[in-house]
Amino acid sequence: MDPILERIGARRAYLAEQAELPPAHARETPAPSADPAALTALAARLGDDRSGGVYHADGRLVVAVTDEAAAQTVRNAGGTPELVAHSMKELKAVHAQLDRLGWIGNTSWGVDPSSNQVSVGIHDGVPAADRARIEAVAAAHPGAVRIERLSGTLREAETPLHGGMMINNGSGSYCSAGFNVQGNTGNKYLLTAGHCARGNDNWYVGEGSTRIGTVIDWNDRPGDWAVIDYRNADVTPYGTIRFRDGTISQIDRSRYPDDGETVRRTGATSQDMSGTVLQVDTTVNFGGGITREHMIETTLCLRSGDSGGPLFIGTTALGITSGAFELDAPCSDSVVGRSYYYPFQRLLDAKSMSVY
Repeated sequence: MDPILERIGARRAYLAEQAELPPAHARETPAPSADPAALTALAARLGDDRSGGVYHADGRLVVAVTDEAAAQTVRNAGGTPELVAHSMKELKAVHAQLDRLGWIGNTSWGVDPSSNQVSVGIHDGVPAADRARIEAVAAAHPGAVRIERLSGTLREAETPLHGGMMINNGSGSYCSAGFNVQGNTGNKYLLTAGHCARGNDNWYVGEGSTRIGTVIDWNDRPGDWAVIDYRNADVTPYGTIRFRDGTISQIDRSRYPDDGETVRRTGATSQDMSGTVLQVDTTVNFGGGITREHMIETTLCLRSGDSGGPLFIGTTALGITSGAFELDAPCSDSVVGRSYYYPFQRLLDAKSMSVY
């Protein structure tokens, strides 16, 4: 079975494994759906000591909690609670302990609220000594860490750009345009992947020579984002995404993604893909000593040239395409992959920018 499909199945299998741990997992029959934003806010008010996070299941948002009083608070709000063994505070502490191991190529880890664990992926080529360091952290936190052995290797989607559309760096390589945004003064900017910007200051539309502008800020570790300032009045930046068939979709809002929700992405090479969010805050160790933090992990596949493209749901912007494992394997809605995105909202908040 594909390792990602196994992972999705393991989310629920973990509930049975934890049956003897107090408090045992116990997700109730879904209640009438409350406002997801209100339930997310409620989990935040409960705090990391009493909440294990939120995730989507059966078409509803589930709030993981560590005590019965918190569960009742969720019920009173019209939500579905799940009693879990590990608080978000504990899981975040384990995540931080793994981060302190430093760069370990071909690995990733992050908190998975739906299984109430820190999920660790170990791909091919990880030395035995490094596997042992990870396993030591897992052993120190029984039941709080799930380690998966995965085939393939992690690498960036290193060839550049579309955002729905292709953009090129004038040197024969391309990436994908992510989202157009505006600053406090109304100036327009294009956001794409930071690793596309390494040594590439100027960008052009499609495969042509119509200049878009200049990279004015970028980061490729621990984040993966770049800001291109529009310098050509002949190029009009619309706050939209273009699909393969030419359809235009407006982007009018942004937020952080939810664990388990269905999302879409598009790019210059492989477009209009649909998949599932696996984790919303993952540390990823690519080859070449590159560590990226706070990444969104999904089941979407990628191809070279998709870097920088948009991750979204409906008219809501979620992330900027960064990289994947098995990068150039066949890619379609039916292919279950593993890919990573920098949180769009995190960048907007840091740069005081917004969609329009």
